[in-house]
Amino acid sequence: MAKTLRLILGDQLNASHSWFKQKQHDVVYLIAELRQETDYVPHHGQKIYAFFMAMQQFAQALQQAGHKVQYLMLDETNEYESLPELITKKCEELDITAFEYQQPDEWRLHQQLNQLSETASFNCRCVESEHFLLPFANLDKYFKTGTRHRMESFYRKMRKETGYLMQFDKPEGGKWNYDANNREAFNQQAIDELPEIFDIENRDKAIFDRIVKQKIKSIGTLPESINWPVNRTQSRQLLHFFCREQLNRFGSYQDAMTCQADDKWGLYHSRLSFAMNSKMLSPKEVIEVALDYYHNDDFDIDLAQIEGFIRQILGWREFVRGIYWLNVADYGQLNYLHHTTQLPKYFWTGQTKMRCMSHCLTQSLDNAYAHHIQRLMVIGNFCLLTGIHPDDVDLWYLSVYVDAIEWVEQPNTRGMSQFADGGLIASKPYISSGQYINKMSDYCQHCHYKVKQKTGNLACPFNSLYWHFLYRHKDKFENNPRLGFTYNTWHKMNPEQQQVVLEQADSYLEQLDDL
Repeated sequence: MAKTLRLILGDQLNASHSWFKQKQHDVVYLIAELRQETDYVPHHGQKIYAFFMAMQQFAQALQQAGHKVQYLMLDETNEYESLPELITKKCEELDITAFEYQQPDEWRLHQQLNQLSETASFNCRCVESEHFLLPFANLDKYFKTGTRHRMESFYRKMRKETGYLMQFDKPEGGKWNYDANNREAFNQQAIDELPEIFDIENRDKAIFDRIVKQKIKSIGTLPESINWPVNRTQSRQLLHFFCREQLNRFGSYQDAMTCQADDKWGLYHSRLSFAMNSKMLSPKEVIEVALDYYHNDDFDIDLAQIEGFIRQILGWREFVRGIYWLNVADYGQLNYLHHTTQLPKYFWTGQTKMRCMSHCLTQSLDNAYAHHIQRLMVIGNFCLLTGIHPDDVDLWYLSVYVDAIEWVEQPNTRGMSQFADGGLIASKPYISSGQYINKMSDYCQHCHYKVKQKTGNLACPFNSLYWHFLYRHKDKFENNPRLGFTYNTWHKMNPEQQQVVLEQADSYLEQLDDL
Protein backbone atom coordinates (compact mmCIF):
# COMPACT_ATOMS: atom_id res chain seq x y z
CA MET A 1 0.00 0.00 0.00
CA ALA A 2 1.24 3.50 -0.86
CA LYS A 3 2.85 5.43 1.93
CA THR A 4 2.57 9.19 2.40
CA LEU A 5 5.04 11.41 4.22
CA ARG A 6 3.61 14.67 5.54
CA LEU A 7 5.93 17.46 6.62
CA ILE A 8 5.09 19.67 9.61
CA LEU A 9 7.28 22.76 9.91
CA GLY A 10 8.06 24.36 13.26
CA ASP A 11 5.51 27.12 12.66
CA GLN A 12 2.74 24.74 11.56
CA LEU A 13 1.67 23.32 14.93
CA ASN A 14 -2.03 23.49 14.06
CA ALA A 15 -3.88 20.68 15.82
CA SER A 16 -7.10 21.66 14.02
CA HIS A 17 -5.71 21.03 10.54
CA SER A 18 -7.84 18.64 8.49
CA TRP A 19 -4.84 16.31 8.19
CA PHE A 20 -5.43 15.16 11.76
CA LYS A 21 -9.17 14.47 11.65
CA GLN A 22 -8.56 10.81 10.84
CA LYS A 23 -5.80 8.40 11.79
CA GLN A 24 -4.28 6.86 8.66
CA HIS A 25 -1.94 3.89 9.06
CA ASP A 26 -0.18 4.64 5.76
CA VAL A 27 0.70 8.25 6.66
CA VAL A 28 3.86 9.29 8.51
CA TYR A 29 4.29 12.82 9.88
CA LEU A 30 7.80 14.30 9.90
CA ILE A 31 8.85 17.02 12.35
CA ALA A 32 12.55 17.85 12.41
CA GLU A 33 15.01 20.10 14.16
CA LEU A 34 17.36 21.38 11.45
CA ARG A 35 20.53 23.45 11.39
CA GLN A 36 19.14 25.10 8.29
CA GLU A 37 16.48 26.65 10.53
CA THR A 38 18.63 27.42 13.56
CA ASP A 39 21.44 29.01 11.57
CA TYR A 40 19.98 31.26 8.86
CA VAL A 41 20.11 34.12 11.39
CA PRO A 42 21.54 34.10 14.93
CA HIS A 43 18.18 33.58 16.67
CA HIS A 44 17.51 34.51 20.26
CA GLY A 45 18.23 31.48 22.47
CA GLN A 46 14.70 31.57 23.89
CA LYS A 47 13.24 31.52 20.38
CA ILE A 48 15.09 28.30 19.51
CA TYR A 49 14.20 26.80 22.90
CA ALA A 50 10.51 27.69 22.55
CA PHE A 51 10.20 26.33 19.01
CA PHE A 52 11.97 23.07 19.87
CA MET A 53 9.79 22.52 22.93
CA ALA A 54 6.61 23.34 21.00
CA MET A 55 7.58 21.07 18.11
CA GLN A 56 8.42 18.17 20.40
CA GLN A 57 5.22 18.50 22.42
CA PHE A 58 3.17 18.70 19.23
CA ALA A 59 4.80 15.50 17.98
CA GLN A 60 4.01 13.79 21.28
CA ALA A 61 0.38 14.95 21.12
CA LEU A 62 0.03 13.55 17.60
CA GLN A 63 1.49 10.22 18.72
CA GLN A 64 -0.87 10.07 21.68
CA ALA A 65 -3.78 10.68 19.27
CA GLY A 66 -2.72 7.62 17.28
CA HIS A 67 -0.80 9.19 14.40
CA LYS A 68 2.56 7.92 13.16
CA VAL A 69 5.24 10.52 13.76
CA GLN A 70 8.98 10.74 13.22
CA TYR A 71 10.50 13.47 15.36
CA LEU A 72 14.13 14.08 14.49
CA MET A 73 16.45 15.94 16.85
CA LEU A 74 19.45 17.98 15.79
CA ASP A 75 21.76 15.08 16.54
CA GLU A 76 19.87 13.04 13.93
CA THR A 77 19.71 15.72 11.22
CA ASN A 78 23.17 17.27 11.39
CA GLU A 79 24.27 15.40 8.28
CA TYR A 80 21.62 17.11 6.13
CA GLU A 81 22.50 20.52 4.73
CA SER A 82 18.95 21.34 3.68
CA LEU A 83 15.33 20.42 4.22
CA PRO A 84 14.89 18.93 0.71
CA GLU A 85 17.89 16.67 1.30
CA LEU A 86 16.34 15.39 4.53
CA ILE A 87 12.95 14.81 2.90
CA THR A 88 14.45 12.95 -0.05
CA LYS A 89 16.41 10.66 2.28
CA LYS A 90 13.40 9.94 4.47
CA CYS A 91 11.23 9.16 1.46
CA GLU A 92 13.82 6.61 0.34
CA GLU A 93 14.14 5.06 3.80
CA LEU A 94 10.37 4.75 4.33
CA ASP A 95 9.55 3.72 0.76
CA ILE A 96 7.35 6.81 0.37
CA THR A 97 5.42 7.32 -2.85
CA ALA A 98 3.65 10.59 -1.97
CA PHE A 99 4.97 13.66 -0.12
CA GLU A 100 2.63 16.37 1.19
CA TYR A 101 3.34 19.68 2.86
CA GLN A 102 1.39 22.69 4.03
CA GLN A 103 1.93 26.02 2.28
CA PRO A 104 4.98 27.55 4.03
CA ASP A 105 4.75 31.10 5.34
CA GLU A 106 8.32 31.97 4.36
CA TRP A 107 9.53 32.51 0.81
CA ARG A 108 12.80 30.61 1.26
CA LEU A 109 10.93 27.46 2.35
CA HIS A 110 8.33 27.95 -0.35
CA GLN A 111 11.14 28.01 -2.93
CA GLN A 112 12.88 24.95 -1.51
CA LEU A 113 9.73 22.84 -1.46
CA ASN A 114 8.63 24.04 -4.90
CA GLN A 115 11.98 23.02 -6.35
CA LEU A 116 11.76 19.66 -4.62
CA SER A 117 8.32 19.14 -6.14
CA GLU A 118 9.70 19.75 -9.61
CA THR A 119 12.59 17.28 -9.32
CA ALA A 120 11.47 14.58 -6.88
CA SER A 121 10.90 10.99 -7.99
CA PHE A 122 7.83 10.81 -5.73
CA ASN A 123 4.55 12.71 -6.02
CA CYS A 124 4.46 16.04 -4.16
CA ARG A 125 1.41 18.04 -3.11
CA CYS A 126 1.04 21.36 -1.32
CA VAL A 127 -2.08 22.05 0.78
CA GLU A 128 -3.44 25.12 2.57
CA SER A 129 -2.16 25.69 6.10
CA GLU A 130 -5.76 26.37 7.23
CA HIS A 131 -4.64 29.02 9.71
CA PHE A 132 -5.22 32.49 8.33
CA LEU A 133 -8.56 34.22 7.90
CA LEU A 134 -7.62 35.01 4.30
CA PRO A 135 -6.65 31.85 2.36
CA PHE A 136 -3.35 31.89 0.49
CA ALA A 137 -5.08 31.39 -2.85
CA ASN A 138 -7.14 34.55 -2.34
CA LEU A 139 -4.30 36.95 -1.51
CA ASP A 140 -4.00 38.29 -5.06
CA LYS A 141 -7.66 39.34 -4.93
CA TYR A 142 -6.80 41.85 -2.20
CA PHE A 143 -3.22 42.82 -3.03
CA LYS A 144 -1.29 43.73 -6.17
CA THR A 145 2.46 43.51 -6.59
CA GLY A 146 4.31 46.82 -6.28
CA THR A 147 1.14 48.72 -5.42
CA ARG A 148 0.55 50.86 -2.35
CA HIS A 149 -2.02 49.48 0.02
CA ARG A 150 -3.42 50.84 3.25
CA MET A 151 -4.36 48.67 6.17
CA GLU A 152 -7.50 50.62 7.06
CA SER A 153 -9.33 49.87 3.81
CA PHE A 154 -8.25 46.21 3.97
CA TYR A 155 -9.40 46.01 7.61
CA ARG A 156 -12.85 47.33 6.73
CA LYS A 157 -13.23 44.72 3.99
CA MET A 158 -12.29 41.98 6.45
CA ARG A 159 -14.73 43.29 9.04
CA LYS A 160 -17.53 43.16 6.47
CA GLU A 161 -16.57 39.66 5.29
CA THR A 162 -16.24 38.14 8.76
CA GLY A 163 -19.02 40.10 10.46
CA TYR A 164 -16.80 40.82 13.48
CA LEU A 165 -17.96 43.96 15.34
CA MET A 166 -20.56 44.64 12.66
CA GLN A 167 -24.25 45.50 12.88
CA PHE A 168 -25.60 44.50 9.50
CA ASP A 169 -23.39 46.50 7.06
CA LYS A 170 -22.30 49.13 9.61
CA PRO A 171 -19.50 49.01 12.17
CA GLU A 172 -20.61 48.51 15.73
CA GLY A 173 -20.69 51.85 17.52
CA GLY A 174 -20.74 53.77 14.24
CA LYS A 175 -16.96 53.98 13.80
CA TRP A 176 -14.52 51.59 12.15
CA ASN A 177 -11.51 52.56 14.20
CA TYR A 178 -11.05 53.72 17.79
CA ASP A 179 -7.31 54.31 17.55
CA ALA A 180 -7.73 57.88 18.78
CA ASN A 181 -8.94 56.41 22.10
CA ASN A 182 -5.93 54.11 22.32
CA ARG A 183 -3.05 56.51 22.91
CA GLU A 184 -2.98 57.02 26.66
CA ALA A 185 0.27 57.14 28.57
CA PHE A 186 0.49 55.33 31.88
CA ASN A 187 -0.49 57.11 35.04
CA GLN A 188 0.82 55.74 38.31
CA GLN A 189 -2.43 53.91 39.07
CA ALA A 190 -2.34 52.03 35.76
CA ILE A 191 1.26 51.01 36.46
CA ASP A 192 0.46 49.94 40.02
CA GLU A 193 -2.45 47.83 38.75
CA LEU A 194 -0.50 46.06 36.02
CA PRO A 195 -1.17 42.30 36.21
CA GLU A 196 1.64 39.93 36.97
CA ILE A 197 3.21 38.14 34.02
CA PHE A 198 1.30 34.90 33.41
CA ASP A 199 3.76 32.36 34.78
CA ILE A 200 4.27 29.34 32.55
CA GLU A 201 7.82 28.24 33.50
CA ASN A 202 8.57 25.80 30.69
CA ARG A 203 11.68 23.73 31.23
CA ASP A 204 13.16 20.81 29.27
CA LYS A 205 16.68 19.93 30.30
CA ALA A 206 17.27 17.62 27.34
CA ILE A 207 16.40 20.34 24.83
CA PHE A 208 18.35 22.96 26.76
CA ASP A 209 21.41 20.70 26.85
CA ARG A 210 21.00 19.90 23.14
CA ILE A 211 21.04 23.60 22.21
CA VAL A 212 24.16 24.15 24.31
CA LYS A 213 25.89 20.98 23.07
CA GLN A 214 25.25 21.76 19.42
CA LYS A 215 26.83 25.21 19.89
CA ILE A 216 24.06 26.95 17.99
CA LYS A 217 24.96 30.59 17.50
CA SER A 218 22.35 32.63 19.33
CA ILE A 219 21.82 35.99 20.99
CA GLY A 220 20.16 37.15 24.21
CA THR A 221 19.71 35.24 27.42
CA LEU A 222 19.03 31.49 27.45
CA PRO A 223 17.62 30.54 30.88
CA GLU A 224 16.87 26.94 31.81
CA SER A 225 13.14 27.77 31.85
CA ILE A 226 11.20 30.15 29.59
CA ASN A 227 7.90 31.96 29.96
CA TRP A 228 6.38 31.19 26.56
CA PRO A 229 3.55 28.74 25.82
CA VAL A 230 4.76 25.58 24.10
CA ASN A 231 1.52 23.67 23.63
CA ARG A 232 -2.10 24.36 22.88
CA THR A 233 -3.26 24.06 26.49
CA GLN A 234 -0.81 26.70 27.67
CA SER A 235 -1.64 28.91 24.69
CA ARG A 236 -5.34 28.81 25.56
CA GLN A 237 -4.55 29.53 29.20
CA LEU A 238 -2.57 32.60 28.17
CA LEU A 239 -5.40 33.72 25.87
CA HIS A 240 -7.97 33.50 28.67
CA PHE A 241 -5.62 35.22 31.12
CA PHE A 242 -5.26 38.13 28.71
CA CYS A 243 -9.00 38.41 28.18
CA ARG A 244 -9.70 38.28 31.94
CA GLU A 245 -6.89 40.46 33.23
CA GLN A 246 -5.62 42.74 30.44
CA LEU A 247 -8.09 43.21 27.59
CA ASN A 248 -10.15 45.79 29.50
CA ARG A 249 -7.16 48.18 29.29
CA PHE A 250 -5.37 46.88 26.19
CA GLY A 251 -6.66 49.54 23.83
CA SER A 252 -6.12 52.49 26.12
CA TYR A 253 -2.51 51.59 26.93
CA GLN A 254 -1.38 49.67 23.85
CA ASP A 255 1.09 52.45 22.95
CA ALA A 256 2.29 53.19 26.49
CA MET A 257 5.78 52.36 27.80
CA THR A 258 7.37 52.41 31.24
CA CYS A 259 10.62 51.65 33.07
CA GLN A 260 8.72 50.94 36.30
CA ALA A 261 7.47 47.45 35.50
CA ASP A 262 10.46 45.23 34.66
CA ASP A 263 8.80 42.32 36.48
CA LYS A 264 5.51 42.97 34.61
CA TRP A 265 6.97 43.59 31.17
CA GLY A 266 3.92 42.22 29.37
CA LEU A 267 2.02 45.36 30.48
CA TYR A 268 -1.53 45.11 29.07
CA HIS A 269 -0.40 43.23 25.93
CA SER A 270 -1.42 39.65 25.21
CA ARG A 271 1.99 38.08 24.37
CA LEU A 272 0.04 35.69 22.12
CA SER A 273 2.09 36.31 18.98
CA PHE A 274 4.37 33.30 19.44
CA ALA A 275 1.40 30.98 20.00
CA MET A 276 -0.31 32.40 16.92
CA ASN A 277 2.73 32.51 14.63
CA SER A 278 3.53 28.87 15.47
CA LYS A 279 -0.20 28.16 14.82
CA MET A 280 -0.95 26.70 18.25
CA LEU A 281 -3.76 29.28 18.26
CA SER A 282 -5.72 30.43 15.22
CA PRO A 283 -6.68 34.07 14.64
CA LYS A 284 -10.33 33.02 14.41
CA GLU A 285 -10.21 31.40 17.83
CA VAL A 286 -8.38 34.34 19.42
CA ILE A 287 -10.86 36.87 18.04
CA GLU A 288 -13.91 34.85 19.00
CA VAL A 289 -12.73 34.13 22.54
CA ALA A 290 -11.98 37.85 22.99
CA LEU A 291 -15.46 38.71 21.66
CA ASP A 292 -17.03 36.30 24.16
CA TYR A 293 -15.36 38.22 27.00
CA TYR A 294 -16.38 41.54 25.44
CA HIS A 295 -20.02 40.44 25.39
CA ASN A 296 -19.80 39.26 29.02
CA ASP A 297 -20.70 42.21 31.26
CA ASP A 298 -18.65 40.76 34.13
CA PHE A 299 -15.42 41.87 32.44
CA ASP A 300 -16.23 45.53 31.66
CA ILE A 301 -14.47 45.58 28.27
CA ASP A 302 -15.55 48.56 26.16
CA LEU A 303 -15.66 48.84 22.37
CA ALA A 304 -12.38 50.77 22.05
CA GLN A 305 -10.48 47.98 23.80
CA ILE A 306 -11.87 45.07 21.79
CA GLU A 307 -11.70 46.95 18.48
CA GLY A 308 -8.06 47.87 19.07
CA PHE A 309 -7.22 44.22 19.74
CA ILE A 310 -9.17 42.80 16.81
CA ARG A 311 -7.63 45.39 14.49
CA GLN A 312 -4.17 44.00 15.28
CA ILE A 313 -5.21 40.46 14.25
CA LEU A 314 -7.95 40.78 11.65
CA GLY A 315 -6.40 43.90 10.18
CA TRP A 316 -2.66 44.27 10.62
CA ARG A 317 -1.57 40.62 10.88
CA GLU A 318 -3.48 39.52 7.77
CA PHE A 319 -2.48 42.73 5.96
CA VAL A 320 1.29 42.36 6.35
CA ARG A 321 1.03 38.74 5.20
CA GLY A 322 -0.59 39.90 1.96
CA ILE A 323 2.03 42.61 1.44
CA TYR A 324 4.79 40.04 2.03
CA TRP A 325 3.56 37.43 -0.42
CA LEU A 326 2.60 39.78 -3.25
CA ASN A 327 5.99 41.52 -3.12
CA VAL A 328 8.21 38.77 -1.77
CA ALA A 329 10.55 38.32 -4.72
CA ASP A 330 12.06 41.80 -4.33
CA TYR A 331 10.91 43.05 -0.94
CA GLY A 332 13.99 41.90 0.97
CA GLN A 333 16.25 44.03 -1.26
CA LEU A 334 14.32 47.30 -1.08
CA ASN A 335 16.21 50.32 0.27
CA TYR A 336 14.22 53.33 -0.91
CA LEU A 337 16.14 55.81 1.27
CA HIS A 338 19.58 54.35 0.36
CA HIS A 339 20.56 53.92 4.01
CA THR A 340 23.98 52.37 4.61
CA THR A 341 24.95 52.88 8.27
CA GLN A 342 25.90 49.77 10.26
CA LEU A 343 23.93 48.72 13.31
CA PRO A 344 25.57 50.09 16.51
CA LYS A 345 27.12 47.56 18.86
CA TYR A 346 24.69 48.26 21.72
CA PHE A 347 21.91 46.52 19.78
CA TRP A 348 23.59 43.30 20.93
CA THR A 349 24.26 44.45 24.52
CA GLY A 350 21.72 47.12 25.45
CA GLN A 351 24.54 49.27 26.80
CA THR A 352 23.77 52.83 25.70
CA LYS A 353 23.26 56.10 27.56
CA MET A 354 19.88 56.61 25.83
CA ARG A 355 17.52 55.27 28.49
CA CYS A 356 14.68 54.53 26.07
CA MET A 357 16.94 52.53 23.80
CA SER A 358 18.71 50.80 26.68
CA HIS A 359 15.42 49.70 28.24
CA CYS A 360 13.86 48.46 24.99
CA LEU A 361 17.02 46.71 23.78
CA THR A 362 17.72 45.10 27.16
CA GLN A 363 14.13 43.89 27.47
CA SER A 364 14.35 42.43 23.96
CA LEU A 365 17.62 40.65 24.73
CA ASP A 366 16.42 39.40 28.13
CA ASN A 367 12.91 38.30 27.16
CA ALA A 368 12.92 37.94 23.34
CA TYR A 369 10.02 40.39 23.41
CA ALA A 370 9.07 44.05 23.08
CA HIS A 371 5.64 45.41 22.26
CA HIS A 372 4.86 47.12 18.96
CA ILE A 373 5.54 50.72 20.02
CA GLN A 374 8.88 49.78 21.58
CA ARG A 375 9.74 48.08 18.29
CA LEU A 376 8.39 50.84 16.01
CA MET A 377 8.76 54.18 17.79
CA VAL A 378 11.88 53.61 19.87
CA ILE A 379 14.15 51.02 18.23
CA GLY A 380 12.83 51.33 14.68
CA ASN A 381 12.58 55.11 14.91
CA PHE A 382 16.22 55.31 15.99
CA CYS A 383 17.31 53.05 13.11
CA LEU A 384 15.43 55.17 10.59
CA LEU A 385 16.71 58.49 11.92
CA THR A 386 20.31 57.27 11.91
CA GLY A 387 20.11 55.69 8.46
CA ILE A 388 20.80 52.08 9.42
CA HIS A 389 20.89 49.74 6.42
CA PRO A 390 17.54 47.91 6.28
CA ASP A 391 19.38 44.59 5.86
CA ASP A 392 20.92 45.08 9.30
CA VAL A 393 17.59 46.11 10.80
CA ASP A 394 15.87 43.09 9.23
CA LEU A 395 18.46 40.70 10.57
CA TRP A 396 18.28 42.10 14.11
CA TYR A 397 14.48 42.02 14.34
CA LEU A 398 14.28 38.54 12.82
CA SER A 399 16.94 37.34 15.24
CA VAL A 400 15.84 38.80 18.54
CA TYR A 401 12.08 38.29 18.86
CA VAL A 402 10.46 34.99 19.78
CA ASP A 403 7.55 35.67 17.40
CA ALA A 404 9.71 36.78 14.46
CA ILE A 405 9.05 34.82 11.29
CA GLU A 406 9.96 36.51 8.01
CA TRP A 407 6.41 36.92 6.64
CA VAL A 408 5.41 39.09 9.59
CA GLU A 409 8.78 40.57 10.52
CA GLN A 410 9.93 41.86 7.13
CA PRO A 411 6.94 44.05 6.18
CA ASN A 412 6.80 45.42 9.72
CA THR A 413 10.53 46.19 9.75
CA ARG A 414 11.56 47.05 6.19
CA GLY A 415 8.20 48.56 5.32
CA MET A 416 6.37 50.04 8.30
CA SER A 417 9.42 50.84 10.42
CA GLN A 418 12.15 51.74 7.90
CA PHE A 419 10.11 52.99 4.90
CA ALA A 420 12.53 51.01 2.73
CA ASP A 421 9.64 49.94 0.49
CA GLY A 422 8.93 53.54 -0.50
CA GLY A 423 5.44 53.55 0.98
CA LEU A 424 3.88 50.23 -0.04
CA ILE A 425 2.63 49.94 3.56
CA ALA A 426 2.93 53.34 5.23
CA SER A 427 1.82 56.74 3.95
CA LYS A 428 4.73 58.43 5.75
CA PRO A 429 7.88 57.44 7.64
CA TYR A 430 7.21 56.71 11.33
CA ILE A 431 9.68 59.08 12.93
CA SER A 432 9.59 61.28 16.00
CA SER A 433 11.78 63.44 18.15
CA GLY A 434 12.24 62.70 21.84
CA GLN A 435 8.97 64.51 22.50
CA TYR A 436 6.82 61.54 21.46
CA ILE A 437 8.83 59.10 23.58
CA ASN A 438 8.56 61.46 26.54
CA LYS A 439 4.80 61.73 26.03
CA MET A 440 4.22 57.97 25.88
CA SER A 441 6.70 56.80 28.52
CA ASP A 442 8.76 57.62 31.58
CA TYR A 443 11.98 56.72 29.75
CA CYS A 444 13.18 60.32 29.61
CA GLN A 445 13.19 60.66 33.40
CA HIS A 446 16.71 60.18 34.79
CA CYS A 447 18.15 59.73 31.27
CA HIS A 448 21.72 60.86 30.62
CA TYR A 449 20.34 63.07 27.85
CA LYS A 450 17.82 65.92 28.20
CA VAL A 451 14.71 65.46 26.14
CA LYS A 452 13.94 69.20 25.92
CA GLN A 453 17.35 70.08 24.49
CA LYS A 454 17.96 70.05 20.74
CA THR A 455 21.64 70.96 20.89
CA GLY A 456 24.52 70.66 23.32
CA ASN A 457 26.43 67.75 24.87
CA LEU A 458 23.36 66.47 26.74
CA ALA A 459 20.77 67.05 24.01
CA CYS A 460 18.48 64.08 23.35
CA PRO A 461 19.86 62.45 20.16
CA PHE A 462 16.35 61.87 18.81
CA ASN A 463 15.75 65.64 18.57
CA SER A 464 18.50 66.71 16.18
CA LEU A 465 18.45 63.38 14.33
CA TYR A 466 14.74 63.91 13.63
CA TRP A 467 15.39 67.20 11.84
CA HIS A 468 18.48 65.83 10.14
CA PHE A 469 16.41 62.98 8.67
CA LEU A 470 13.77 65.37 7.34
CA TYR A 471 16.42 67.67 5.91
CA ARG A 472 18.43 65.01 4.10
CA HIS A 473 15.29 63.39 2.66
CA LYS A 474 13.34 66.56 1.88
CA ASP A 475 13.25 65.67 -1.83
CA LYS A 476 11.16 62.62 -0.93
CA PHE A 477 8.97 63.93 1.90
CA GLU A 478 8.60 67.71 1.70
CA ASN A 479 5.44 67.37 -0.39
CA ASN A 480 4.01 64.56 1.71
CA PRO A 481 0.70 65.94 3.04
CA ARG A 482 1.20 64.20 6.40
CA LEU A 483 4.55 65.96 6.90
CA GLY A 484 3.70 69.41 5.57
CA PHE A 485 3.22 70.95 9.02
CA THR A 486 6.58 69.56 10.18
CA TYR A 487 8.43 71.02 7.20
CA ASN A 488 6.69 74.35 7.80
CA THR A 489 8.14 74.33 11.31
CA TRP A 490 11.61 73.63 9.90
CA HIS A 491 11.35 76.47 7.41
CA LYS A 492 10.38 78.90 10.17
CA MET A 493 13.73 78.33 11.86
CA ASN A 494 16.39 80.79 10.85
CA PRO A 495 19.34 79.37 8.87
CA GLU A 496 21.67 79.66 11.85
CA GLN A 497 19.32 77.57 14.03
CA GLN A 498 19.00 74.98 11.29
CA GLN A 499 22.74 74.72 10.87
CA VAL A 500 23.36 74.22 14.60
CA VAL A 501 20.77 71.43 14.72
CA LEU A 502 22.24 69.71 11.67
CA GLU A 503 25.76 69.93 13.06
CA GLN A 504 24.53 68.45 16.34
CA ALA A 505 23.05 65.50 14.44
CA ASP A 506 26.22 65.07 12.39
CA SER A 507 28.28 64.84 15.58
CA TYR A 508 25.97 62.14 16.92
CA LEU A 509 26.09 60.20 13.67
CA GLU A 510 29.88 60.29 13.76
CA GLN A 511 29.93 58.78 17.26
CA LEU A 512 26.93 56.48 16.91
CA ASP A 513 28.54 53.60 18.83
CA ASP A 514 29.18 55.86 21.82
CA LEU A 515 25.70 57.31 22.36
